[in-house]
Amino acid sequence: MVDYKQIITIEPGKRGGKPCIRGMRITVSDILGWMASGMTVQDILADFDELTEEDIYAALSFAADRENKVYKIAI
Repeated sequence: MVDYKQIITIEPGKRGGKPCIRGMRITVSDILGWMASGMTVQDILADFDELTEEDIYAALSFAADRENKVYKIAI
């Protein structure tokens, strides 16, 4: 499992404070959107040579972890 804490960065002045990959302007949301549109890991790597496979899996891991923490049901 990838430790996304070493890869995902959040800077208030960059991309509106969205979680980014290694300080770049590529966000976790960008990667999720590309994958949701049908791009494979290899497609993304071919289009964005500054990204690594580990970066993509870090974005997925971050999103999964965040998803597990976000929802709280009020009773």
